[in-house]
Amino acid sequence: MKKAGLVSLCLALLVSLAGCDAISSEPTYDGLSVEGFNYTPYNLSRFVVTDKYGNRASGGGDLPPGSGEGRLSCCYSLKGTEFTVDWRVYDVDEGESVYAPIKYIEKKTEVHLPPTEVKGGPGTRILGLHFYPDDHVEFEFRTDLGGSRIDFSEVNYRLKKKYPSQINPGGEEGRWTDFRRVAKIAAEGWMKYHLADSEDLEQYVYYTLLVNKDFDQHPVVQKIISSTKGMPGEFARELKALPEATRSEIKAGKFEHVKAEASNG
Repeated sequence: MKKAGLVSLCLALLVSLAGCDAISSEPTYDGLSVEGFNYTPYNLSRFVVTDKYGNRASGGGDLPPGSGEGRLSCCYSLKGTEFTVDWRVYDVDEGESVYAPIKYIEKKTEVHLPPTEVKGGPGTRILGLHFYPDDHVEFEFRTDLGGSRIDFSEVNYRLKKKYPSQINPGGEEGRWTDFRRVAKIAAEGWMKYHLADSEDLEQYVYYTLLVNKDFDQHPVVQKIISSTKGMPGEFARELKALPEATRSEIKAGKFEHVKAEASNG
């Protein structure tokens, strides 16, 4: 047998033994645990990740707004750079009663993930899925159970500590309803201006809920929004430093309304 033919035969044999990945440029991620981070104002019931080869990974488990840290599903293999995430949420406050059927909202999001180096071993090789209020999903490889990017619980805690009766008028019995109200307003702050910092979101919820829901249409506030883009914490600092006269204008609604500028991302 000629040398070229022998080489071809050996290569074919190697491919048949090793599988398609031996010559594929597509990255393969084995032994993955999956973790979801829910930044939507709704409960995340379940999500399923599918690659173009039919491999699947799933997670969820009724994650309330702002939750996800420490909850894993294991163990999965995914391949490639293009993925589809099928996920569903529901609004707890829309149910007519605890016995009424849950009204799920089905969603589908396409995610592109460039080839990425993955660290960690079994149990610490984690694919985090970040679900945002505008329905886009971001993938992130990590080796721990933390990593939340928007903390609705922290925002709610800060506000409840400062304004207990206004933020939590339902008392202990209504604490989850009151929390979801804060989460929905905070999610709106991200949607409009990409606010993610807890102090920034605290001020956004405070002004929306307790001062004037149209506060961001005040010309001075619009200038603050524009000047603090990409500067976490500065939106809050500027609002806290507003002159008392401006605060009074906002509270009374006696100002020329300007169209809110999106976004702060």
